[in-house]
Amino acid sequence: MFFVNCLKIISILCSIVGGTFLIPLGVAIYYDEPSTYLPLIIPMAVTLVVMLAVNIPTRKTKVKLSIRQTFAIVALSWIAISILGSFPLYFSGAYPSYTDAFFESVSGFTTTGCTVCPSVEDLPHSINMLRCLTHWLGGMGVVTLTVAMLPLLGVGGFQLIKAETTGPEKGKVTARITTTAKVLWLIYTGFTLVETALLFWAGMSFDDALAHSFSTLGTGGFSSKNASIGGFNSPAIDIIISVFMLIAGINFSLYYYLITRKFNDIFSNSEFKSYIAIVVICTIAITLCVIPVYENIGTGLRYSFFQVLAIITTTGFGTADYILWPSTAQFFLFILFFIGGCSGSTGGGFKVVRWVVLWKQFKNEVKRILHPHGVFTVRLNNKVGRKDIVFSVAAFLTAYFLLIAVTTFVGCIGKLDITTAFTGAVSMVGNVGPAFGSLGPSENYAALSGFVKYWYCFAMIAGRLELYTMILFFTPAFWKK
Repeated sequence: MFFVNCLKIISILCSIVGGTFLIPLGVAIYYDEPSTYLPLIIPMAVTLVVMLAVNIPTRKTKVKLSIRQTFAIVALSWIAISILGSFPLYFSGAYPSYTDAFFESVSGFTTTGCTVCPSVEDLPHSINMLRCLTHWLGGMGVVTLTVAMLPLLGVGGFQLIKAETTGPEKGKVTARITTTAKVLWLIYTGFTLVETALLFWAGMSFDDALAHSFSTLGTGGFSSKNASIGGFNSPAIDIIISVFMLIAGINFSLYYYLITRKFNDIFSNSEFKSYIAIVVICTIAITLCVIPVYENIGTGLRYSFFQVLAIITTTGFGTADYILWPSTAQFFLFILFFIGGCSGSTGGGFKVVRWVVLWKQFKNEVKRILHPHGVFTVRLNNKVGRKDIVFSVAAFLTAYFLLIAVTTFVGCIGKLDITTAFTGAVSMVGNVGPAFGSLGPSENYAALSGFVKYWYCFAMIAGRLELYTMILFFTPAFWKK
């Protein structure tokens, strides 16, 4: 039964992802890029045929999933879509090796945004659109999209979404999980359309505006310019993308509360308030540090605000090479690598709410030293939090930095210097994209060995799925009954 359920769900998910290839196919036709026609059409056709062949004979079979099956299906689904996304990249000839094509696909769907392409401006327009589209699909979650479109998954749908979404606490904003998934995707799509219109107004071509909206709302970072957003050299574009990166880094449930006028739920949200505070404080601090570089506080503020949001939301766009900034400015950006966006956002990283929990627990421990008989609890959103959330966050912190340590060691094996290996590991696990050293914002990942690239692929998927899904999937004990 597990095999049937697994095949049903993954075939549906892949056919949905394959169906979205119509967007880059339209771009290929518009720009007359015949080399990408078949590489886009064949995966669409194959996934559709496989989905029909699997689901028509089993259409009356109800999907019931155990916790073990849920984790396995989500892990396999993300591996499957990464393979699916690599086919057009490789068979179009845009990438010289399958390893590079797979790495780029994983980087896209996990919204990491690191590239192995030395010149993205030389890629076909349709391939650039596909790269950015993978960000948009992976940002809100392909499993969440599948549940939104297919109510038949029922209770199993909620289990699948829990295994894919980010943050220590996962719940529904509406009574039905399929309605929740639809609401989130509608909000997500609405923001994407608004940003596309604004970027088009600001001077981008329509396909560039759409592609960069995909990258921004998905907090990915792929661009059609080698110099990223800096290649457009437009203050208006910088500001628009900055605002939408800020939006993408916020828990999307809060937008539903905004629509339904539940303002208290927004302004009492501990994570939201902390996120805004971190952005404001770091922007001011970095602006003060880079004033000597730009000799203009307005320009310094523009670049600082953009780069703070690019790192904390793990989007990874660039308008300036922060490696050339003063070390004090780099310090604040380095700290942001470890923070990440809000839970329930499309941003990656450790998540703001986990740091909030740890900070509150730290203060409680200090109070407990002074008042040994006192009773202290962690309060989130003006409510007493569950006691087990502290243990959950502590365990996640351990796993998070353990994976960073192992990934750093793999980078060192691949002949990276320790600074590059460590910041690269933080970037991969946190789905940030750029790092420091030879993997900085003006560099790419092409020179890495095949072994390091495949390990980075594992780290990126593990980071996107909050570690446990992929760690369990590759643990032998997981497969024992």
